[in-house]
Amino acid sequence: MILGKPLESWYASYPLIRDLVALQETTWFNPGVAPVAQAIGDVGLTDADVADASARLARFASYLRRAFPETASSDGIIESDIVPVPHLQQLLGERYRQALTGSLWLKRDSHLPISGSIKARGGIYEVLKHAEDLALAENFLTLEDDYALLHSDKARAFFGQYKIAVGSTGNLGMSIGIMGAALGFQVTVHMSADARQWKKDKLRSHGVTVIEYASDYSVAVAKGREQAEADPACHFVDDENSVNLFLGYAVAAERLQQQLAAARITVDAQHPLFVYLPCGVGGAPGGVAFGLKLAFGDAVHCIFAEPTHSPCMMLGVYTGLHDEVSVQDFGIDNVTAADGLAVGRASGFVGKAMQRLLDGFYTVSDEHMYSLLALMERSEGMRLEPSALAGVPGIARVHADQQGYLARAGLDAPAMANATHLIWATGGNMVPDDEMDAYLTKGRELLARG
Repeated sequence: MILGKPLESWYASYPLIRDLVALQETTWFNPGVAPVAQAIGDVGLTDADVADASARLARFASYLRRAFPETASSDGIIESDIVPVPHLQQLLGERYRQALTGSLWLKRDSHLPISGSIKARGGIYEVLKHAEDLALAENFLTLEDDYALLHSDKARAFFGQYKIAVGSTGNLGMSIGIMGAALGFQVTVHMSADARQWKKDKLRSHGVTVIEYASDYSVAVAKGREQAEADPACHFVDDENSVNLFLGYAVAAERLQQQLAAARITVDAQHPLFVYLPCGVGGAPGGVAFGLKLAFGDAVHCIFAEPTHSPCMMLGVYTGLHDEVSVQDFGIDNVTAADGLAVGRASGFVGKAMQRLLDGFYTVSDEHMYSLLALMERSEGMRLEPSALAGVPGIARVHADQQGYLARAGLDAPAMANATHLIWATGGNMVPDDEMDAYLTKGRELLARG
């Protein structure tokens, strides 16, 4: 029994759950998606909130430039580039036996400085926001100051009075831990069983306390929350419900808008933009999607990609129950090689706020992600971690539903020929060579089998 109903009753009400339980790759385009003008109010945030977050990151640029020299080339702004991937697009067309029109691009959050993943956006932003709040409240800092003064022993001693805790499968913990420790905070990262050992080792090398659990993400988050509730000096970074994380991710959209303009890429009704976002608990892709909808309105189509073993956001939005249900409720094990996406229960905040703004969802198997990892390396020479490949099949899933989703959205063949498809590559640049070589070996073997 699940919430008082037998499994067969769920299948009758929500037929796609049968495919999710069978671990079949599944695609669902949201029939409840609404025009942005109608649905953007569901979020409870505005473009002014995103602008405020962007301005805060600009204030910290001088600090970041000094504390992390790898950001000097971008003047202290943490950002990734976009690159066309035509060879990958050609090979995907051959692999899926489809005509994949439009142009395919990659957003390389896999190469973001400091922590090497999309979590360098929201995670680092939340730490900086908390640091600023504390420093302003204690008159350690004013808004007119050069924030480079925070890169000092005096500032580290000030922040050393305070603690930060977070629960993570890996990448969020990396961004919180590295940035928090650099500022001087006492940081504890509660890590789930699926977190990679090299991520734990790297955090410890920065002076971060790492507590390991034999259970999954939800337990790590619960333990982190308990620690913070018991200590008034401890700030808990809540990946499931944090508005600040969400806004940190949303800033990416205005920057992408500038990058697309620089590349002379038009985005409008006849030149649609499709963005494929790997999804775990939902904060990162949700925040990015919110920013994209603010920036591009109805011309952007945001589609979430999840592992077949962890389809929590699709399950939550499809049923309308959000965080009231988990994949484990339905016997899905939440065990996946895509460690950053290994989440059994989606963020209720993100699901409810974004349910009318998200255009679609699909799942992808671990074997498929490994194969695509090898295909990406072969075609474009780029190495990504498995979870970052979840967005790659998106272009094919969209093209496969010409009579359904595309027809409903009013996207005809000429519009699709003008479309831009953007894979959001969420991580991979910091993976150790030996681990990446193992990923590639497995991916090549699977690719050879077809």
